This record gives sequence, C-alpha cells and structure tokens, in this order.
Amino acid sequence: MTSATAPARPDDTSAFDRNRRRFRDWRHRRPFWGGLLAIIAGLPILYFPYAHLSLGGLTFAMATTGGAGALIIGILMIVLGISAWLQPMSRVFAGVATILLSLVSIPVSNLGGFGFGLLPGLIGGGLMVAWAPLREQAAVASKAPAAPVAEPAAPAPAEPAGEPATAQLPAQRAEAADTDADAEPGGPGAAGEAR
Repeated sequence: MTSATAPARPDDTSAFDRNRRRFRDWRHRRPFWGGLLAIIAGLPILYFPYAHLSLGGLTFAMATTGGAGALIIGILMIVLGISAWLQPMSRVFAGVATILLSLVSIPVSNLGGFGFGLLPGLIGGGLMVAWAPLREQAAVASKAPAAPVAEPAAPAPAEPAGEPATAQLPAQRAEAADTDADAEPGGPGAAGEAR
C-alpha cells in the first residue's frame, strides 16, 4: 500500500479520536469561542453580588442594590452564549447583546464582576459578531465533467469612446437626428455650403 492508495482517515480509529473529530466539526460550524467567553463572562457577574468571601476570620458580604440586575445580566449572558452555540445564525444579535450587557454590568454588578466578567464579555461578543460560517467546498471536478465552453459567435460592437451606453431622452434623440441630417451629403447643411 502506498500513500496514494491509503485512506484519508483509517477505519480503525479509537472512539476517543472519532468523538474528538465530531466535536471539532461541531465547533467549526458555530461561534464556539465567542459563546464560551460569554458563558464564562456571565459567571462572575452572577456570582460576586451574592458572594460571602471570608478572609481569615473576617467575612465580606458583597450584597448590593444591583443584585437583581446582576442576576439578570449574568443569566442573560449565559443564555446568549448557549444560543450562539445552538443557533449560529443568531450570532450577531447574541454578540451585540453580550457586548451591551457587559457594558451595563459595569455600574450594576461591581464593575462587571471586577473585570472578570467585563473583559471576556466584550471579547466574546466581538468574536460572535465577527464569526462567519465556512463556505461549502465545491464539488470535485473529477466526479462531474464540465460542459464544453462554446466560443462566442461574434464580438459585440464596441461603444464609441466617450459616449455612455445609456438610453437617450426624447430631446437627445431629436438633437442626434438633427446632427445626423446636417452631416449627410444631401442634408440642409450641405446645400448651404455648396452655394
């Protein structure tokens, strides 16, 4: 067996390799990294207003008046990240909404989760907006023979230089007819010149 006759993907691959390839193919058909960053951004925004951090024996309660707003912003960012994964055509809406929610989280949720939610939210929203689906690959030329290309019968007449190929208004047609009549040997202008 030579490299020319070897299969592109051997059939005896492990289940791990098959699943890894399936996940890679799934990931390439959607804004995966933007959605992941939006989900990651929603977690600290959701967590910090309700957290009770203890430093040594001292407990810090981060409860603020924006707790309900932070809850809504965090959940919406997680939902937008998941929707970008499941519905890739909603990527522009999800990306713009993620960016706006990240900016709104600055005053509402402790500076956007102390920056741990703000930065991934802005980057993830930008990635979702910028993502575009891959183009389908063209069919292999060897499988479908191309139709023969016919030669054109005659070249199209060239337009005179300086004149656009547009339709003329009635006044322009009348002007063109007058100039053509003047240019003819038996036209009104020719009789005046002969005298």
